[in-house]
Amino acid sequence: MRFFFAICLGLCFLMTSCVDIFDEIIVHADGSGTYKYTINLSASKVKINSILALDSLDGRRVPSIQEIKEKIELYRGKLEAKNGISNVTVESNFEDFVFKINCDFTSVSALQTAVREVILEESKDKNNPLINENWLSWDGKKLVRSVPDFKLPLNKLKYEEQEALKSGKYIVVSRFDSPVLKSENTGAQISPSKTAVMVKSTAHAVATDPGILKNTIYLEE
Repeated sequence: MRFFFAICLGLCFLMTSCVDIFDEIIVHADGSGTYKYTINLSASKVKINSILALDSLDGRRVPSIQEIKEKIELYRGKLEAKNGISNVTVESNFEDFVFKINCDFTSVSALQTAVREVILEESKDKNNPLINENWLSWDGKKLVRSVPDFKLPLNKLKYEEQEALKSGKYIVVSRFDSPVLKSENTGAQISPSKTAVMVKSTAHAVATDPGILKNTIYLEE
């Protein structure tokens, strides 16, 4: 979920933490499927706990754990209410700071529309480019995936903070019922079964250039 990513990655930058992100979509032949998104901040849990004990950091208010829980639950409820979306679950581990959100969708377009609607409802900026961005498309034989450009202020981070982001992983996986014919992203890996494609990078690299994860995947006829 891109809005879930925005909340959690925003916290990551507030806390300048190492972060691992796992972004997975399963697309069946009829276009239905499952979306899974995991953010793992466990490598920085000591630092996160110390920052959460503060009222503010660098002039920015630090949210409480209760506020984070309420915001995540708000988004979960809104997403579940959208057409074509079901079985929305969120696992929030505030001991190790690992967050997982899963949902089923009737079509790739239904998933994208649902996320757009939630962003529109919650965004203070109604001209937010994420509202109209196409980050998923599926025509039965071709899947196009990308991640939004959040334009995060990397230049404002200290060297050690940027290095922490470089040590984290950002992994995007796409799974299918049919074999993959080819993948346009030159850094992508196709599984031995040919039914999954993985693109791996770092949170820092994605923040610098979101296009690094963009991929168009073609299935065999």
